[in-house]
Amino acid sequence: MRVATVGRATVTEVVEAPATVTAKASAEVRAAADGRVGELTVTEGQRVRAGRVLLRISSPRAERQLRDARRADAQAASAGTVPLPDGGLTAAQQRADAEARESFRQARASARRISDRQVRAQALAAVRASEAQYAAARAQARDAARRFTTGLGSLAAAVGSLASAQRVQTRAAVAAAERTVDALTVRAPISGTVSLTARPEGGATGTGLLDQLPDDVREQAGPLLGGGAGGSSVSGTLSTGQPVTAGQVLLRITDDSTLSLEAQVDETDVLLVRPGVEARAELDAVPDATYGAQVTTVDPTPLTSARGGVTYAVRLSLGRGTDRDGRAAPEPRPGMSAVVDLLVRTVRDAVAVPAPAVFRDGRRDAVWVVRRDVARLRHVRVGARGENRVEVVEGLEGGERVVVRGADRVRDGQQLP
Repeated sequence: MRVATVGRATVTEVVEAPATVTAKASAEVRAAADGRVGELTVTEGQRVRAGRVLLRISSPRAERQLRDARRADAQAASAGTVPLPDGGLTAAQQRADAEARESFRQARASARRISDRQVRAQALAAVRASEAQYAAARAQARDAARRFTTGLGSLAAAVGSLASAQRVQTRAAVAAAERTVDALTVRAPISGTVSLTARPEGGATGTGLLDQLPDDVREQAGPLLGGGAGGSSVSGTLSTGQPVTAGQVLLRITDDSTLSLEAQVDETDVLLVRPGVEARAELDAVPDATYGAQVTTVDPTPLTSARGGVTYAVRLSLGRGTDRDGRAAPEPRPGMSAVVDLLVRTVRDAVAVPAPAVFRDGRRDAVWVVRRDVARLRHVRVGARGENRVEVVEGLEGGERVVVRGADRVRDGQQLP
């Protein structure tokens, strides 16, 4: 059992968390369509700028789909029109009216030349009756022609709406096919270092027979021989002539110009972490070196571990490292494991006691205060908890003595040797 005097010291509270070195950015480049690598313009480990051509994919299927889409769009553009009368019905009616008027004129003239008054009157009445009948028939014909023209117009509008809807679909198909063909020329989405990979999606594997068939035949024979549409995929380093499938990861680009750390901080500690907090990092790959770091963001979304614990992702900028002799440490690589000590709180000139002196008494912190060699339980309120010393905010004063070893064996009122 050991007793120490309460004094003042600088107390730094540290939160320890596992972390991983991360790159500034990383991007997977995937195949836009089934085909083969026609041209590969980069090598493993080569640094490239965003927008640079990485490779070109030869895809007869994608080219054919574009031709078919354009053909369907052209057909949709020319379809969907209904020819309307261009005045033919009106001209025929006008000719019939002229002929009728002339016939009625001649009939009246002939009737007037009849000498018998009663017979003449009957003949003129017959002409007038015929004119009335013609007028009624003419009105019916015009109404029928109007309804016919209106019906044709409605039909034309309906067909035109259908054609417009089809044209929207065919234009969208053309645009999608054009994007796919354009994407056959693969460009770097970001600047960084190239890592060539070729991973078949969905467990597809290559067959020697399929690889030897022409592209158009291979598309038809693939399902029969167990291969995917558009050819087989081969794992390994990407190379010219290699078959690829739509969605397959072709290569990766990693921008490691700036390295960071992503730490997983337990929910019990995350409220102490905020942007700007300084930290120290130790890498498993460089055990004798320490790297400076600083918190940049705290992710508000929790993560649940396999054991049910809740953590939060904390991202830190990563500085240079030094070894025990003060020499520059090696630069880390993305994916390396690390342990981060987050210096979440520092209190200077604080009333402090050695960390073993503080223990839990129910729901409160407590210490054993020694007066005249007698131990008395006293509840305290602590602040920053350092690795070696704990700040006591309330309950103790400098110069008092506390038990710092063997506190679990002490009882209230116990006489200490």
